[in-house]
Amino acid sequence: MDSIRVLLTDDNDEIRAALREQLGLQEDIEVVGEARNGIEALQMITDHTVDVMLLDIIMPQLDGYGVLEQLQKMNPSSRPQVIVMTALGRDDFIARAIRLGVQYYMVKPVEMRMLIDRIRDAARQADAQYEDAPVLPVAASRTLDDRLSNIFLSLGIPAHIKGYQFLREAIKLVIEQPDRINRITKELYPAIARRFGTSASKVERAIRHAIEVAWSRGRIDTLNRAFGCRVAIPEEKPTNGEFIALVADKLSMEHSA
Repeated sequence: MDSIRVLLTDDNDEIRAALREQLGLQEDIEVVGEARNGIEALQMITDHTVDVMLLDIIMPQLDGYGVLEQLQKMNPSSRPQVIVMTALGRDDFIARAIRLGVQYYMVKPVEMRMLIDRIRDAARQADAQYEDAPVLPVAASRTLDDRLSNIFLSLGIPAHIKGYQFLREAIKLVIEQPDRINRITKELYPAIARRFGTSASKVERAIRHAIEVAWSRGRIDTLNRAFGCRVAIPEEKPTNGEFIALVADKLSMEHSA
């Protein structure tokens, strides 16, 4: 029986090393490659035959959802089965991944025995699932929520912290009415606070924390690539208002283009 060819896609070196070691002990599984981001993963899928890909969601350059969207454009016969392994356990993230065709969604930390079973299950499903399957259509443009999720995930802003939701709401409110950014303390923060049943000062602190998390993770190049120019540098964290205005202006321009 041929070995199951697995591609490891995760930007955490330690996680990939642990997976490589454990999967290497299985006689029927072969790790054929490792990728630290979505761009590397897509290139390896082009260069190698991959049966099953283990895919993280939060990665630099191109996140897991971006990889899944690109996979849908591939010929089904060359498209690997995908098992998502991520720290994101929210229902909407899971639902989105399933819509994009993943076979299994596993929340870290993952029990190795269960992962190995899932790899074998996915490999067994491959022929039946992809035989004569049509290429799934991909929407020409993504929703505002999708764009915001991609930016936040690429920057490494965790979905479970309060600042994630507050920041998302702030950007959407400024896109809706741009001059709100000039009344950030008197109008924007209070509006978000009323919606989430908290105080304006807590909204301000939570948004500041979310931005600090992004800068501390060193993924500022991701933001610059997304915007097509150098809009941020690691040494200078923007204020809440600067970050909100930056993202809102970019997304508004994309929508009107």
